Amino acid sequence: MQKLNLSQSLSQKLSPQQIQFIKLLQVPTAELDTRIEEELEINPALEEGKSEDSDNSEDEFDDNSEEDFSSDDRDVNIDDYLDDEYGGYKMQGDGNYSPDDEDREIPISSQSSLHEQLLSQLSFLRLDERQRIIGRQLIGSIENDGYIRRDLEAIINDLAFSQNIETDFDEVEEILRKVQNFDPAGIAARNLQECLIIQLERKEHPDDPTVQHALMIIQDCFDEFTKKHYSKIQKKCDLSEEEIKEAVNLITKLNPKPGGVAEGLVRTQYVIPDFILNQVGGKFEISLNSKNAPELRISRSYSEMFDAYDKSDKKDKKLKETVTFVKQKLDAAKWFIDAIKQRQNTLLRTMEAILKYQKEFFIDGDETNLRPMILKDIAERIDMDISTVSRVANSKSIQTEFGVYPLKYFFSEGIATDSGEDVSNREVKSVLQTMVNEEDKKRPLSDDKLVKMLNKRGYNIARRTVAKYREQLQIPVARLRKEL
Repeated sequence: MQKLNLSQSLSQKLSPQQIQFIKLLQVPTAELDTRIEEELEINPALEEGKSEDSDNSEDEFDDNSEEDFSSDDRDVNIDDYLDDEYGGYKMQGDGNYSPDDEDREIPISSQSSLHEQLLSQLSFLRLDERQRIIGRQLIGSIENDGYIRRDLEAIINDLAFSQNIETDFDEVEEILRKVQNFDPAGIAARNLQECLIIQLERKEHPDDPTVQHALMIIQDCFDEFTKKHYSKIQKKCDLSEEEIKEAVNLITKLNPKPGGVAEGLVRTQYVIPDFILNQVGGKFEISLNSKNAPELRISRSYSEMFDAYDKSDKKDKKLKETVTFVKQKLDAAKWFIDAIKQRQNTLLRTMEAILKYQKEFFIDGDETNLRPMILKDIAERIDMDISTVSRVANSKSIQTEFGVYPLKYFFSEGIATDSGEDVSNREVKSVLQTMVNEEDKKRPLSDDKLVKMLNKRGYNIARRTVAKYREQLQIPVARLRKEL
């Protein structure tokens, strides 16, 4: 049996201006210029430059102003000319906000890919067409880090099905050896052991005793080497402690990932600070990077065009469409300028709050002076939502006398001390790193010993937390830090 129910619900939707502000807030400085150029291209009512009417600019584009271009003392209400058939400008693109928009790529520089470089080297070999196809198939099987992990038997099957080439293991392996002679050294290896052997065999002086000892260790004692069981290596290879030390030092200087960066692209993130912090007369001065404060204005010609159309015949259909178009462009320009000004204001308010909270750090740049701070602490200080602070902190950085820091750097959890105070986990990590750096590498400190040492210094911390911080600092376990 069908029933008809009536229910009442309350929902909140973001206005186009709010969506535009959110998108602009998360854009880093490196991309802001591009975003403004895009807006200038699609909106002729928006221009670069200082407002011609500077006295009225503040009132006209006040951050909290809801004034519309049509709400002045004219006799005609332009809203009467708006039909549903004309969608609001910026509504279509901005109406569907997605968090994925935050992950836009920062500009990168690129060079030829690893595969292109290898194919170029392949072309210099004196190979027939059949061998060249096998070589291309092998190069195509090389992964981003430079290894071929696909079984040669599988590659043989691929050649049979896709290239109609019948071959065998010996022929494919012969061509693989040729590819393994390409640069960078170690490329096309099937595992780490083979990668290191290839690099050692291509040393400038392969007959050097140290190189020979290193080859012996990798070929005959690779398992013991990975576990740093040097005493077993010494017995098995009949080498002195000094000879093993020299050989191990040589091995550790080899490249375990000859493929380098994924897909051969050199991803260079251009770090352009959003804020610049200076100390003048013992006082801090925060300023926005000039790229964050562009001068934009409403086009006078468009404003005059709107006035002219407004005084014309209101019954003409084409004129009605023109009025709608001009009004949409003027509204969009006003919204964009408002959003840029709100962005500047929010950035400064957030950074000023962080500066006050972490003042001790900004005085001397000492990491141990960082206080525990979470997004909520700053959000409460500036009376904004946590998500807003998160967007500011996510992709912004500040230039100080001690270097350029991402805003994320200043946020950290708290660790209790014996005195009852909370200290930043960054301070604990800094102390932990110092302990590891100063340890006796012949007898590296275990996690249990590190916990006891930290507890003696007043940090109430568990062993699992030490292990987590050690992994975050990319410090290996004690056994793998052992040296001869």
